Amino acid sequence: MERGWDSVTDIDKLALLFARCSFTITDVFRITIQPSSLLSDFKTKNYGFLFVVRGEARFCVNESAMYMLHAGSVFHAAPGMTLDAQVIGGSEFEYYTVFYTMDDRKEPPGADSACELDVHFKLEPGVRPEEAEMLSVLHQQYRATEGITTLQVKSLLLQLLYQVLLRSRQRDSASGASHRSSIEDAVAYIHGHYMKPLTLDELAELHGMNVKQFSYFFHKYIGVRPIDYVIQHRMERAGELLRGGTYPIRDVAFSVGYANSLYFSRLFRKRFGVSPSEYRNDK
Repeated sequence: MERGWDSVTDIDKLALLFARCSFTITDVFRITIQPSSLLSDFKTKNYGFLFVVRGEARFCVNESAMYMLHAGSVFHAAPGMTLDAQVIGGSEFEYYTVFYTMDDRKEPPGADSACELDVHFKLEPGVRPEEAEMLSVLHQQYRATEGITTLQVKSLLLQLLYQVLLRSRQRDSASGASHRSSIEDAVAYIHGHYMKPLTLDELAELHGMNVKQFSYFFHKYIGVRPIDYVIQHRMERAGELLRGGTYPIRDVAFSVGYANSLYFSRLFRKRFGVSPSEYRNDK
């Protein structure tokens, strides 16, 4: 699974790290890989950013995490990681790599002791022609020995990172608002259809996500997993019915979506600590 900096908070932490930490650029490369080519067992010695300007490739990190990279993707790796890549499609895969070392490890107040940069991750800020030009200048000027040019190279990288992080932050903010709205719709749907059979696949599809995305964002915004929330709402509604009338337990079970009254009773006891009949008698 890929590590994505998929929240505004993560991106702000990353920006703060580069604002406060001192770093040294150790190498800049422009690389073009031919269609269907393979890059195998490349071992990173330093931290590095990979900026894709053309084509598409599949990157595997440490033989486990997989990333799809295309024009506009920005990938980061930490020292000691093994990278494998395969170019996809009929186009060349062109990218720039900027390797660097951290000169100090001053962490922002409240940050974890482990540096946020000691992971692999991907950003998707999109394509900007002016940034391709900045990368070209950075690559051309990197090996210059003049102090003023060295400063320009570092300045260019910071400008690039600022643009990349800013656009990633904006995209995540917009995406977060959209996902929050979809999850709010999902909650309303559950409240209106809890008496019917509901599956995770159905809920995810109805709200335009795959199961993994839906589960992630539902838990992020609601605090519990989707099916746990369905059960929770059904049990709360069952409790209201038991408090408000003398309905048979099997009818209460059926009215909140359970044809099997024994299964319903087990879930009810798990939720409230007592059986449905005990709950009604206590009220």
